[in-house]
Amino acid sequence: MSNRGQSYGMSREVQNKIDEKYDQELEERLVEWIMCQCGSGVERPEPGRVGFQTWLKDGCVLCELINSLSGANKPIRVIKSSTMPFKQMEQISLFLHAVDSYGVTKADMFQTVDLYEGTDMATVQRTLMALGCLAVTKDDGNYKGDPNWFHRKAQENRRDFSEEQLSQGKNVIGLQMGTNKGASQAGMTGYGQSRQIINNP
Repeated sequence: MSNRGQSYGMSREVQNKIDEKYDQELEERLVEWIMCQCGSGVERPEPGRVGFQTWLKDGCVLCELINSLSGANKPIRVIKSSTMPFKQMEQISLFLHAVDSYGVTKADMFQTVDLYEGTDMATVQRTLMALGCLAVTKDDGNYKGDPNWFHRKAQENRRDFSEEQLSQGKNVIGLQMGTNKGASQAGMTGYGQSRQIINNP
């Protein structure tokens, strides 16, 4: 964590639970993908949660990543490495804005503080995972790496029916609605009367 003392009591318990969600195997897959996607300009981080956070903290790697997925229309034009906290957080914010425009849902996105202070690196992993899944699904030629690293997102399967087809469908009773084929009123008595049971000899 950055510029924060160690937490105690309930805060420590909450932070431990958040840290337990961090996936070491997912980290390795994400590092492989980001290095493949961004090319030789990106160095491999130290293994582990702290190394992963330090690698992404200034926002440069993240900005390179989203630019590499965007083809010729790069959303972040200037990427500068800086030791100044507000500059680093600004670059993380630029990445988050670009990822939002790319199509990652707000529910899958981390907050700047989650990464910068290292308070919730599991959420950072989830954002990168969602970005990878979306990049594989788009299949626009910008994704680099093994497509099996991420699953494809479900896509809309829109169907357009003509007015004639829609009106024909109104005349069909689907089997899930049941059927009255073979039904009869034989043996029924009037409402309120007791049922008569007839024994045939």
